[in-house]
Amino acid sequence: MKILVTNDDGINSLFFQELVHALRVGGHELFVAVPATEQSWTGASKTRSRPVKCAAVDRGFGCPTWILDGTPSDCVNIALAHCLSGTKLDAVVSGINVGFNCSLGFVLASGTVAGAWEGALHGLPAFAFSQDVTEATYAHLKDKGGEPEGELLATLKASAARAERLVAAIAPTVPPNSFTVHNVNFPLPCTADTRICRTVPAQVHVPGLFSPAADDGSHRLIWGNIVDVSPPEPLTDVRCLEQGCISHTILDYRRLGHA
Repeated sequence: MKILVTNDDGINSLFFQELVHALRVGGHELFVAVPATEQSWTGASKTRSRPVKCAAVDRGFGCPTWILDGTPSDCVNIALAHCLSGTKLDAVVSGINVGFNCSLGFVLASGTVAGAWEGALHGLPAFAFSQDVTEATYAHLKDKGGEPEGELLATLKASAARAERLVAAIAPTVPPNSFTVHNVNFPLPCTADTRICRTVPAQVHVPGLFSPAADDGSHRLIWGNIVDVSPPEPLTDVRCLEQGCISHTILDYRRLGHA
């Protein structure tokens, strides 16, 4: 298949690079359009107040690659309209994100999910992949510039391989204009045999995401307390990861407003 790949962690994310590698091993023809810098939690925003720069680069991926100084939505929109004008694609794939994208509190804010959603807005099959990690690992990777190793590296390679298999199996079955994102979250650890479960987004409250005001009146983003108020059934993405399974949530945006 011909696949456009994006993410929200930026061109240098090893999680993203493992996904690109797995898709190439799967024999797909790839095109890459990613943010030059991290764009986490930008949601489906598009850059309105300034021009977005796009540059073709060679980062050794073995496929046409562009970096843009915009959001994941910018990347996919510009790539489809200009970089790949006239190219018929089979899917848009976003990820693998560092950390999960579970629950309504995170899915709607996720740049990873938004990159896939932009593909769905163009009528294409769309996939968002995220890897659950511990808080300590997240800090090691994001704040200290660490790299995945040991169990995490083995998990990441297994998750990337599972992602490729899911895209290959599901994308050909998705009808045009489905306005649907397949949001997949991998547990830690994840193996070739880890069970996959169909889930729904957990219903959570996410209070206290910002620090108290500093002397200059500013507030900084911090991790608040997540309060899960989901009913016992059906199985949510959060509980699925807690059980050590792969969460597969089908986000069908055509259902918004339906009882």
